[in-house]
Amino acid sequence: MIALLSGGVGGSRLAAGLYDLVGERLVVIVNTADDEVIYGLYVSPDVDTVLYALSGIGDWERGWGIRGDTFRCNETIGRLGFENWFKIGDMDLAVNLLRTKMLREGMSLSEVTGELARRMGIRCRVIPMTDFWVETRVVTKEGTMSFQEYFVKRGTAPEVLEVRRVRSPDEAPAPGVVESLTSAQAIFFAPSNPILSVRPILETKGVEEAIRRSGAVKVAVSPIVGGRAMRGPADRLMVAFGYEPGVVGVAQFYEGLIDGLVIDRADEELAGTIRSRFGIEVLVTDTLMTSREAARWLAGEVLNFAVRLGGTRG
Repeated sequence: MIALLSGGVGGSRLAAGLYDLVGERLVVIVNTADDEVIYGLYVSPDVDTVLYALSGIGDWERGWGIRGDTFRCNETIGRLGFENWFKIGDMDLAVNLLRTKMLREGMSLSEVTGELARRMGIRCRVIPMTDFWVETRVVTKEGTMSFQEYFVKRGTAPEVLEVRRVRSPDEAPAPGVVESLTSAQAIFFAPSNPILSVRPILETKGVEEAIRRSGAVKVAVSPIVGGRAMRGPADRLMVAFGYEPGVVGVAQFYEGLIDGLVIDRADEELAGTIRSRFGIEVLVTDTLMTSREAARWLAGEVLNFAVRLGGTRG
């Protein structure tokens, strides 16, 4: 079994590549700290991005949503004078309507996610990190805002001072999360934003402990290439929260948790620094997943790296 901790775009692409190679042996544990109620609907952006990528219906070029989707509903909301900055496509809207309906009928988020995955023909498990509501509040120089306000409405422009997570004291990992981590042969950390996407999963009660306790080999793929995040504000946030710039900061974030780090050829000169300072083995390769074929190739590189580190069988 292969467990992948995933955020949105980068995580969904690596998930798709791994799925093509290992099929139902893959378990994807997805961040839900970005979830929000939009237009009265429960929207789970990272979960849906993973589902769409795995099922092959996602818009690979854009990175989110469904390929070929239209936005007539969203456009109508704007014409009627309401805010419509959060773009939900018409086919995407159907998924969010069904999620909200099933949740209101008493199903848990993990049950809903499993049902949606099954109906999309996905053979591996996709599990939200928790069934409990987790809210991310981003404190900026322009005030405190929800994650989606910061990320989508403001385009990550405001300078971030603090990221707060509001979590239930009764929160627990979703069923299957800890069990998957405990029994996995390899645990991979996707090239997702460490602060906004990976940390919320690690903060879920019992998750980091399960990872540390697991005998699996642990490998992270850097979301930063040549000192810059491929998408989103990961590079800026890493520095803002006290980590060193670039891939060295990624290694610093994962220090003590991983055996290996995959970095792009653009950062090859920093491989020796990572090995000597953090005791982390490094694979230097091409990490840009511009197509599903490229994602499958990178997934193969990551799997082979894990094998060389001694944690998995081919």
